[in-house]
Amino acid sequence: MKDTISHHLARAAAQNPDEKAFTLVDFSTDRDGAYSCLTWRQLEQRVRTLAAVLRHGGAAGERVAVMGPQNLDYVVGFLAATCAGAIAVPLFPPALPGHAEKLAAALADADPVLALTSPDSLQTAEKFCANQDGLRVRVATEEDLLSGWAAQAEPTDGEPSHPRPEDCAYLQYTSGSTRMPSGVEISHANVCANARQALKAYDIRAGRNCTVGWLPLYHDMGLVLAIVLPVVGRVHSVLMDPLSFVQQPVRWLRLLSEYPGALTAAPNFAYDYCARRVTDEERATLSLGSVAAMVNGSEPIAEKTLQRFQQAFAPVGALPTAMRPSYGLAEATVFVSASPAGVEPTVTSFDRDALAAGTARPAEGTDGRAVTRLVGCGRPTDQEAAIVDPVGLVRLEDGSVGEIWLRGPNVGRGYWGRPEQSEATFRATLRGDNPDEGTHHWLRTGDLGLWHDEHLYITGRMKDLVIIDGTNHYPQDIEHTVENAHPAIRRHHTAAFSVPGDDGERLVVVAEHARDLAEPHRVQDEATRAVRVAVSAGHAIAMHDFVLAQPGTVPHTTSGKVARSACREHYLRGAWTSDPHVQRETDDV
Repeated sequence: MKDTISHHLARAAAQNPDEKAFTLVDFSTDRDGAYSCLTWRQLEQRVRTLAAVLRHGGAAGERVAVMGPQNLDYVVGFLAATCAGAIAVPLFPPALPGHAEKLAAALADADPVLALTSPDSLQTAEKFCANQDGLRVRVATEEDLLSGWAAQAEPTDGEPSHPRPEDCAYLQYTSGSTRMPSGVEISHANVCANARQALKAYDIRAGRNCTVGWLPLYHDMGLVLAIVLPVVGRVHSVLMDPLSFVQQPVRWLRLLSEYPGALTAAPNFAYDYCARRVTDEERATLSLGSVAAMVNGSEPIAEKTLQRFQQAFAPVGALPTAMRPSYGLAEATVFVSASPAGVEPTVTSFDRDALAAGTARPAEGTDGRAVTRLVGCGRPTDQEAAIVDPVGLVRLEDGSVGEIWLRGPNVGRGYWGRPEQSEATFRATLRGDNPDEGTHHWLRTGDLGLWHDEHLYITGRMKDLVIIDGTNHYPQDIEHTVENAHPAIRRHHTAAFSVPGDDGERLVVVAEHARDLAEPHRVQDEATRAVRVAVSAGHAIAMHDFVLAQPGTVPHTTSGKVARSACREHYLRGAWTSDPHVQRETDDV
């Protein structure tokens, strides 16, 4: 069988026509969730019909954006675009607060001929696209296109036209820590291979497992986990909206209780959020013993979060072995590695100073030296990872910190419209290898990591390293120190970065204060002193500036990670000051 989304969908509909394919649980109309479902046969009929309309309208080979809310229309629109031979562009609706600039940038970059949306988002999407200079895109719903189709002479019937495995299936716009996201070209072969890699790593099988998720479908992890992996693996996908999770995180856990054998995924903060927000009364309604795997990825994985979640939900069956710390990135479609099945997450203490100097030296924690506790992400599945000196371009031995390089069938083709950036990122070669030989090409991830005791550990992003007086500091270490320095500081909303000074780089930390803090100016001095003392004691560096920012002003990426580069830009142009009375609202990112 050819390795395309289209072929896998045809197989699922032929072999399991009446089994549930996708279920949407809508909490916006019913507090207990309104369930709507498509079987594999129903799904394929809708997808094939819309795909035929798209092909008839000349969309094959062109970009087709999908920018509606998280519902079954989004699933059908994405699959129809890929099955039509178009290049799907999964995006978010204009109504998503704070991300209009990124949506406009992605649309300008992709330049789609059509944007698919849902009826209730049509007006908003049309208005948004009409206000973008130079953007000529038709905005339409599935119903619009089908009604226009009915008025035309239908093309010849017969077997559906399938794209080729090497064709670009979609552009995955990176969530981005700056305003200019890049579209990664993901072929049908890339995403189908990555779906199989994830199915194998998490041991997910048709007839035994399902997926349950609230992650945005425009994000790489949400798209593959909730749409493509179910199609390739022929497993039932249960969806809910991200906002429904944010409003009541117990909804996610109830669905995991309701659907046995579920694979689910979320960033680290979501597990922390559940542990803090789910009440004892709500917890009593849960039964998490049948969850197959809970993927923890997309941002640094905190040991304390793993502990808090397990402590909170062990009484209702949560198994520590179900938590699967994982690593991935959009340029590799999404999935790269996961902790081994059947074992609890592996956490190792490393000497912090040695780690900053590039050596992973396990520390017992008894000699008084500062340590960094890292969570292992296992080994890659059916792909290769190397730790490389980013300057010398040579492989490093186990225990050395370097850039993570990858190669495998899941690695994307490059960045849309950026040949030079694509060459540097997707076709890197080690020193001495032939750059003209495709088998020698590697993906440069920009992530720093190391091998230790059969595990891949992620230490941070190269571009985010804080370098003070020639010494490397990982921003997440500093942020962790700051968030524990004073109770007024809000977790997961802190950014540490460096800015240029007369005598070199200087450390700046911006941290939001807690939402329920009525008079932040009253604790400003106390919090600042506590943070300065904690950072000085824990990291041996003096802080140039500390900003206690208003809630909602520290920019995040569309996947929920703190956008440190954007924070630095905001700070340098004066968007924040150390005085809470004169803080200016930052641009939403």
